[in-house]
Amino acid sequence: MKSTRLAAVIGTVAIAAAGLAAMAGCGTTTTKPPAAAATPSGPAYSYYRSMMDRLYGGGSMMGGTGHSWMMGGTGYRWMMGGLAAPAWMRGHALPGFMMGTSRDPGKIMGSLFANAPGPRVSAAQAAQLGRKIPAGATLDRTANRITFTGTSVRLLVLASPRGGPDETFRIAGLVNPAITVQAGARLSIEIINADPDTAHGLVITASHGTPSRMPMMTTRIAFPGAALWFLGNPTSAGTHAGTLIFTASTAGTYRYLCPVPGHAQKGMAGTFTVS
Repeated sequence: MKSTRLAAVIGTVAIAAAGLAAMAGCGTTTTKPPAAAATPSGPAYSYYRSMMDRLYGGGSMMGGTGHSWMMGGTGYRWMMGGLAAPAWMRGHALPGFMMGTSRDPGKIMGSLFANAPGPRVSAAQAAQLGRKIPAGATLDRTANRITFTGTSVRLLVLASPRGGPDETFRIAGLVNPAITVQAGARLSIEIINADPDTAHGLVITASHGTPSRMPMMTTRIAFPGAALWFLGNPTSAGTHAGTLIFTASTAGTYRYLCPVPGHAQKGMAGTFTVS
């Protein structure tokens, strides 16, 4: 792999930040970053080590921090972001040298994590689920809105599926619909990355303004557990799926979006209201 490509990959994996938590179950509900003393384990960490070894071998990176540091638990937690992430990761843009020739970090992220462990569904299942109206939901197609009045909400979201606008979400056949739930409702949101060549994720954010290009580094999550940073590209094994489980504890108007850099700005966002 050429050095310019390596730089692009390094930068993209770094901006993935908490995305490795998604990889842990190919997108299971995110949790707090592990404590500094904890030793990572499980299929996500094994996949991470294998990928890093394949990409970087015995070389050093990031100003000589070293292959062994990056391969170990400290490097893994650093990649997951959180409070330990370097200050430059929290800006609105990455240094140009890190992106190489790529314009969409999702292209690199999707390829790197295409074979990550975790649940999958077939493309046919994904298309069918994307049209299904959730139980207990009321759809207003004219207003492009889905409303739930119960205390238990199950919802499926397709990320950038075929046959519709690119860089959008499909929910119950609607594109980026406004979603309204009751305060105190317990939500289970399954997200499926239906894009054939780009990583996507889903976050419920407390930010109300126009999304920044780097929401993975600048966005505050609205509710604990309401973030799945990204899912890799589909393969012959199926499309990656993951689930967010959280309680909509506080009334207000929020936003759901794809946290992969640039995607929310391109249209992968919608309104999430807790009434």
